[in-house]
Amino acid sequence: MKKAFITGITGQDGSYLAEFLLDKGYKVYGLTRRTSTQNFERIKQIVHHPNLQLVSGDLIDQHSLTYAIKQIRPDEVYNLAAQSFVQASWEQPVLTGEFTALGVTRMLEAIRLGYPKAKFYQASSSEMFGKVREVPQKETTPFYPRSPYGVAKVYGHWITVNYRESFNLFAVSGILFNHESPRRGLEFVTRKIANAIARIKLGKQKYVELGNLDAKRDWGYAKDYVQAMWLMLQQDEPDDYVVATGETHSVREFLQLACQAAGISDWQSVYKHNPKFDRPAEVDLLVGDPTKAKKKLGWKPSVDFEGLVKLMVEAELEMERES
Repeated sequence: MKKAFITGITGQDGSYLAEFLLDKGYKVYGLTRRTSTQNFERIKQIVHHPNLQLVSGDLIDQHSLTYAIKQIRPDEVYNLAAQSFVQASWEQPVLTGEFTALGVTRMLEAIRLGYPKAKFYQASSSEMFGKVREVPQKETTPFYPRSPYGVAKVYGHWITVNYRESFNLFAVSGILFNHESPRRGLEFVTRKIANAIARIKLGKQKYVELGNLDAKRDWGYAKDYVQAMWLMLQQDEPDDYVVATGETHSVREFLQLACQAAGISDWQSVYKHNPKFDRPAEVDLLVGDPTKAKKKLGWKPSVDFEGLVKLMVEAELEMERES
């Protein structure tokens, strides 16, 4: 039985990845921080699975990571844990650096010292491109991050490359563009819109307050993207890949389609601009070129943009009706 170790297992990507690997017959170990109240909401359907084991540790505690890797000796390690909310990275830049940048180094050190045969996946991000140097963005596009989160992700990306080249580790980076699902945190604009529109439809609130509607992103479905992570670790040689749909859509389009999915005819009647949600430095246009991932990994997205918005709004309507 193959063994996988996932940091960030209680997050959106970690929960989908754990389900995906359990279905493939893996023994899955998930790193969780010890806190007074545990949030296992996203993994509630698998938390008692016989092949899932939760391990206590923390990305800022080197010993806990090294000990876990030595004990488990995993075939594959997926580093998905991070302070992943861009807006919060301006409020907590040092914490973001600790988890999202130095946390990657600690994880790589744990593998180097504990079990260097393990294959390592680093969750890189399209936010590294920031103020984009070319459109669309591919693996060779220069980085120009526009937030402390983006800067931290660039560090994590390059330290992964460095350990691959310095210590011959099988270490890859997946440069994932925005990927959403009903498991997205409520602070993220896609889930915020889907939830608010469902609540407006059901008469629970009147407006959705948003920042810049013109920001454009390449949005895909998280379930598709975790498959790409796994495929990267099944290759003969380690390499880095952009994972994206190749299409870009604005926040405005997301809002319009969400209203359409909920049967709200006039999107402007339920929208209010709130400057507090505008970023200090905006990333205006992100769109990825997934040619390499499609060609080398045989990967392609299964859910389009309209389908994603509909899926998220329907999930919110169901949840809000029950609450």
